[in-house]
Amino acid sequence: MALSHPSPDHDPSRRSALGFLGAVPLAAGGLLAARGTAEANADVSSGSGRIPKDLRPGGSFDRYVKELADKDEFSGTVVIAYRGRHVLARAYGWADKESKVPNKIDTVYALASTSKSFTGLAVVQLVQQGKLKFYDLVSKYLDGLPTGMAERITVHHLLTHTSGLGDARRPGEKPPPEKIHNSYEEQMADFWANLKTFELEFAPGAKKAYSSMGYTLLGELVAKVSGKSFQDYVRQNIFLPAGMEDSAYYNRRQWLADERIAHPYMYQKDGTRVDAVRNLDKGSVYGDAGQGSNSARGWMGTGGGNGFSSAPDLVRFAVALQGGKLTARPYTELYVNGKISAKPLREDTSGSSLRGETFQAYGPVAATYNNQRIITHGGGAGGISTSWSVYLDMDWTAVILSNYDLQSIEPIIALERRLITGA
Repeated sequence: MALSHPSPDHDPSRRSALGFLGAVPLAAGGLLAARGTAEANADVSSGSGRIPKDLRPGGSFDRYVKELADKDEFSGTVVIAYRGRHVLARAYGWADKESKVPNKIDTVYALASTSKSFTGLAVVQLVQQGKLKFYDLVSKYLDGLPTGMAERITVHHLLTHTSGLGDARRPGEKPPPEKIHNSYEEQMADFWANLKTFELEFAPGAKKAYSSMGYTLLGELVAKVSGKSFQDYVRQNIFLPAGMEDSAYYNRRQWLADERIAHPYMYQKDGTRVDAVRNLDKGSVYGDAGQGSNSARGWMGTGGGNGFSSAPDLVRFAVALQGGKLTARPYTELYVNGKISAKPLREDTSGSSLRGETFQAYGPVAATYNNQRIITHGGGAGGISTSWSVYLDMDWTAVILSNYDLQSIEPIIALERRLITGA
């Protein structure tokens, strides 16, 4: 049964945005043991010769994830799909420890920055519809930008993280105070107020610097040009055509109330993990997520991140994207192909030649691994760790969604890459 979906256009209070992580301290060593459930799609032929043994149930990938879950180092859902059919699907841990609700294959997770892929695609759709140009100045559509931004930042700059906009949070920097928002209007009013205090870090187009603020601004652009709220536009033009019935931009109230939505569990300095949605006073201790931050303090996700989806829905997204259901082929190519070469957030220091150079596409990252093309996006926040990868020439999709912190899935992604590409 599909979840109910919020709509900023129809909620009288417009209470919808990035909010939800709360935390209940657990005694050291008192974490609940992970529970696992399994589901494998019988439609995938075990005799096809196309499915590597190590990716099947009981294979090395399956065993590795279970080992992490047994040590309480992973909580979440993993789906590996070939041609849209599940080869391996597993769920471990708890969606809500307090209520004893386990994670399941179709559990819905906050995506953090992985949902920037939806934002970029929404913009590409509007270009296809003739309502935007990539070279347009953003100020052609949005009022209120500071002069230095209004005269220089284009849609292309925002999509490729080359606008010069910074982020309120950078790893290693002291974070600014983070408010608890109780309506979408309040959240976006603060966004615009903060934006007006920012100075460009560099001239637009001069280099690349990852900017969630830039993608939040793209969400505002989508709303203005489409005449719908950003969240409604994405639901009507991406989620529903792709068959992603459980995907939406849920607000904090729904996050708390619906047992199908996983609660993020943030690691704390004393070794415990806390429920971010129930404990808005608690924050992340990891720098990459923004020390002290808690994405549940926002009310609803924006163009910058924290849409919600399930692993099966993200497989459907990949199938719909590649099948031409969301854009015409030329615009799909524009969406997936790399535009800007730049150093990754984390460079590979192993000396291996498997990992090729990465490029910024119009939302996802366009990468190569073992000479195979991949589009991918990850997301990390306190108690949120997500990855969506589409192997464009191999018909594979891999989804890893965790309600534990970012560090928990990086080795899983590395193994996924090696096994799918045959490295």
